[in-house]
Amino acid sequence: MSETNRSAATMKNRREFLKTGGALMTLLVSRAGFAQETSILAVRVWPAQDYTRVTLEGRSTLKYTQQIVKNPERLVVDLEGVEFNSVIQSLPNKITESDPYIKLIRAGRNRPGVVRLVIELKNEVKPQVFTLEPVGQYGYRLVLDLYPAEPADPLLALIEKPDPIDAASGQTSPPDPLARTLDDINAKDIAKANSDDNRAKDEPALVAKDKTRGKAKVTRLLTVAIDPGHGGEDPGAVGNRGTYEKHVTIAVARRLKAKIDADPLMRSMLTRDGDFFVPLQQRVSKARAVQADLFVSIHADAFVKPDAHGSSVFVLSEKGASSTAARLLAQHENAADLVGGVNFAVKDAVLAKTLLDLSQTATKQDSMKLAKAVLGEMGGINRLHKGEVEQAGFAVLKAPDIPSILVETAFISNPEEEQRLKDEAYQDKMADAILRGIKRYFAKNPPAQQRIKLALGDQ
Repeated sequence: MSETNRSAATMKNRREFLKTGGALMTLLVSRAGFAQETSILAVRVWPAQDYTRVTLEGRSTLKYTQQIVKNPERLVVDLEGVEFNSVIQSLPNKITESDPYIKLIRAGRNRPGVVRLVIELKNEVKPQVFTLEPVGQYGYRLVLDLYPAEPADPLLALIEKPDPIDAASGQTSPPDPLARTLDDINAKDIAKANSDDNRAKDEPALVAKDKTRGKAKVTRLLTVAIDPGHGGEDPGAVGNRGTYEKHVTIAVARRLKAKIDADPLMRSMLTRDGDFFVPLQQRVSKARAVQADLFVSIHADAFVKPDAHGSSVFVLSEKGASSTAARLLAQHENAADLVGGVNFAVKDAVLAKTLLDLSQTATKQDSMKLAKAVLGEMGGINRLHKGEVEQAGFAVLKAPDIPSILVETAFISNPEEEQRLKDEAYQDKMADAILRGIKRYFAKNPPAQQRIKLALGDQ
């Protein structure tokens, strides 16, 4: 080979080497960049009237930017350093037509290393976007909470619901459906409320009548706040057969609500009426917003040993739990905010002033009276874990002005009781027992705040 040909060959080999090396270097950079991208492990959507939550779960902290775009209303979220995989591609399919706030979601690669989510909205929203550290069964989470720009008034939502008596007669509700007089409640209604079927055996009538004047006056309906524990991102305890506590609690709560609303002298509200997460403080805030006379939180107990069994009723204790099991249970329930995912950057000014003000001795005493009345009724349908009311530091019981109890319907960690908790007949009996206890309490202890007044004659 001539020198000229040898030189040409060498140059060609060098060019091929450089091309190969360059390709290899590009490949290495590409792979290194890919390795730095975060994989999305799961996406979940929790639609509800209160708000819709979208959760993205990844292997590491998710970096993002967000902006609201008008005409039409859209929330745009850019995920930085995220791999566009099949999990993200599945997100648009999780949006339903019934979602109150989201019309649709589009997801795709916006530019190298950035995945863009475009959330088309049905209405104007106030989004809360925040990240959560790993806890429980979850890894790193990015949470998009879409709240309505103008939240519904809980009290207005309560009184706008048709009264059962008016609905049955086809009449429209009076201007203040919470205000009821004898003209609104006929003798048949009073007789039904006072009948043995609707009262505990030894409790007095809920509505009194003056024997001489034959008149009774009810200025307010009794309002009960029912709190189904857990929900949404927070499943609560899970039984051996896969039963979620959050599903049991909403089932019992809805039955209890239906029974209370069927009584002409009572009305109820649910702190959640769907499978979504409500922070513990907001549950208390909702009850106070509707001026509830009682707060009843419903749960299904769990313990490390499957043979633990029985129903329980708890009240708040500031001085320590009544037992080790009660203390552990309170710790588990109070951790719901961490599991469910709370945006701690948002503060409730009203709660900040009132939630920890527990100086009202009368409220604590009334809570204990209510708990004893409900526990006594629950003993008729299930074994009691203990024959007395237990105490522990439950955050959800810290309303300063509302008698509050936490009901453990049964141990979901016990296979036998887990099966009972899934049974509709047992759920109905449990709701009946709680209602009987509530009525027994109300009959002997008129609300301290005087939102219900039973007066005789023209008083």
